Amino acid sequence: MTAIAVLDYGSGNLHSVSRALAAAGAEPAVTADPRTVDRAQALVIPGVGHFGACVRAIRTAGLDAAITSFVASGRPVFGVCVGMQVLLDGSEEDGEEGLAVVPGVSRKLPDTVKVPHMGWNTVTWTPAHPYARDIPADTRFYFVHSFAPEVGPATVGRTEHGRPFAAAIAKDNVFGAQFHPEKSGDAGLKLYRNFVRAVAA
Repeated sequence: MTAIAVLDYGSGNLHSVSRALAAAGAEPAVTADPRTVDRAQALVIPGVGHFGACVRAIRTAGLDAAITSFVASGRPVFGVCVGMQVLLDGSEEDGEEGLAVVPGVSRKLPDTVKVPHMGWNTVTWTPAHPYARDIPADTRFYFVHSFAPEVGPATVGRTEHGRPFAAAIAKDNVFGAQFHPEKSGDAGLKLYRNFVRAVAA
């Protein structure tokens, strides 16, 4: 079984993410213990809610060092929604600095559309990422958010709600999804399966 740490810092849909990873063939461990994180083959960082609150909770628990050390080790890291945003330089939602693992800033979606954005959007993979293998272009994924990264060099999946934004980002061993794979049906499970297979390889 593939051992994957699911980071518990008090914010995130931990159990639905864990169930999806288990269905994808992994052995997930929900943990706030840096030692358990360090022993894992891969790390998933869920997150819902306010960017600043999430980053501060991570730092207060001393998990920022665990994340950056894990990234530096070269093992796979997967951030989900705000768990992806905390890996960026920052967010317009709060003045708290992000972990700056991936360059970029999350910006508020425009007032010309309904915010928060809650619903299904098609994602175009550009360029194709290994985790998106066998997932057709313009497959729909489920989003719940008010802020999103701008399209930039780290963008591997994009969509639009009022403006184009990065639906998925990647840099080296780090991947992040603005959408919720665990709420995205078969397509989300396929993404997690591809992730688990890549970890086990």
